Amino acid sequence: MQMRRALRFMLLGFIVALASPITVSYTEEPGAMVDGAGFTLYGTESIKGFDAGKVERDPICDQSKRPRISKVEPDEAKPGDKVVITGENFGTKECFHAVTFSAASNMPVAFKFMSDSTIEATVPDAKAGMSFVIIVAGGGSAQSKPVLIKSR
Repeated sequence: MQMRRALRFMLLGFIVALASPITVSYTEEPGAMVDGAGFTLYGTESIKGFDAGKVERDPICDQSKRPRISKVEPDEAKPGDKVVITGENFGTKECFHAVTFSAASNMPVAFKFMSDSTIEATVPDAKAGMSFVIIVAGGGSAQSKPVLIKSR
């Protein structure tokens, strides 16, 4: 008996779902809100097509090669001094993203990409003490052994 009742309600729900009106709305304006349609992406650049030249110019970053820092020289420096970070799999200049020091993680660090295995960075104005050097490349991030940041 309960099974028949459940089947009737399921059938009734199915019939109501089929009978309810379906509204279709679209807009000519990209990114517009249309009543009943929500946010549409019709007409936006990503849907219109792509620029083959731009795709050709985009760098190809090898994400399978995880970077590794072997050493930071010198291992003691003051804010403003330059340090040389050596290792492997830093990638290309276009794929290398950032250098940070854990003692000043919110400060931007000026760096110069030298090669796939060498970066030159300027020590930021950080509190004196031990700090890790962290790099971010196309294949991920790497952290050095601790370096000593001396007071000015």
